[in-house]
Amino acid sequence: MARRSLLCCSLLAISTIALGLVVSSEPAGAEKKAAARFFEMRIYTTNEGKLDALHSRFRDHTNSLFKKHGMELVAYWTPTDEKTAKNTLIYVLAYPSLEARDKAWKGFVNDPAWKKAYAASIKDGRLVKKVESEYMVPTDYSPLK
Repeated sequence: MARRSLLCCSLLAISTIALGLVVSSEPAGAEKKAAARFFEMRIYTTNEGKLDALHSRFRDHTNSLFKKHGMELVAYWTPTDEKTAKNTLIYVLAYPSLEARDKAWKGFVNDPAWKKAYAASIKDGRLVKKVESEYMVPTDYSPLK
């Protein structure tokens, strides 16, 4: 139940942030025909005491490798709920399509730089206990496409 509540709150946060970030350079009334992107929300539950190390890995290695492999970084969050705040990272990536997502992840996990960063980050024990992933596409009325 708490995980479902966290998922709903995360989606609400994404929508709220998107509304504040949407900026259009087109004149009022202009038709937009951009293709919708494909989004992935990932929730990482860390092993006890490993959230700071996971933040460091993302900050120092993962984000640049995501970009290298064509993944668009949308946002990162930590929950405010006391039960999950110390061991949870939530983030959203965007891709042109599901196929692009699959290709990007294949390149990422096989990248020697990722393998090196991963190995170094787990020398004192695995950081992540559980990974949840939710694929999403925007609705026709979503300001974030």
